[in-house]
Amino acid sequence: MRPLRVEYCGEWHTVEPGSTFTIGRESDLTIDDNPYLHRTFLTLSSEFGLWWLSNVGQLLSATVSDATGSVQSWVAPGAKLPLVFKSVHVMFSAGATTYDFTVHAEEDFYNTSLTASPAEHGTTIMPVTLTTSQRQLIVALAEHVLSQPTAGRATVPSSAEAAARLGWSMTTFNRKLDNVCEKLDKVGVDGLRGGRGRLAVNRRARLVEYAVATRLVSADDLDLLDRPPASEARGAPG
Repeated sequence: MRPLRVEYCGEWHTVEPGSTFTIGRESDLTIDDNPYLHRTFLTLSSEFGLWWLSNVGQLLSATVSDATGSVQSWVAPGAKLPLVFKSVHVMFSAGATTYDFTVHAEEDFYNTSLTASPAEHGTTIMPVTLTTSQRQLIVALAEHVLSQPTAGRATVPSSAEAAARLGWSMTTFNRKLDNVCEKLDKVGVDGLRGGRGRLAVNRRARLVEYAVATRLVSADDLDLLDRPPASEARGAPG
């Protein structure tokens, strides 16, 4: 069994088989001194001939995807996931900050490829179709993550900051955020709704994690933020 290599903020760490590599606020990979981050949040370890990512925290969850974004999983507290791809992207949020790092394996595991194709009037990834203004909303929230040159840390703007970036009113922004979260919730995306139909407090960070991890939006979409507010953003449905 060969070692893993972990890339974070331009730095590389090697994880040897038979050892446990910890990730968190005070760990082998010290992410940040963010008080919202567990001292030890995630671990990488080998077992049964496979590498595993385990969530040993109590509150935070992590979004894990393959290199193409076509396979995505949400690792909740207490859960563990076998790493079966040669490259795995891990994202999570603590407070208003989103972090991401990449795990590289030397073994040749499975390969995946995107099969979604663009729709005539929007973007289709898996069963999700987004209007232009919905994509603008997601890009505004994910702008700092998408614009960073390497995996690392970025803040997720408040709703007021994202609305101002787009030139929208708060009413329009909140309505469209509701619509996007409800649309993704209906196709099985976890973490965007709270109990009894209430939208989750941290839905903005979770939306950014999912959208970036699955390539729902990418750095190529940043130019959407420079478009003037569309008529649909001011009053049309969606």
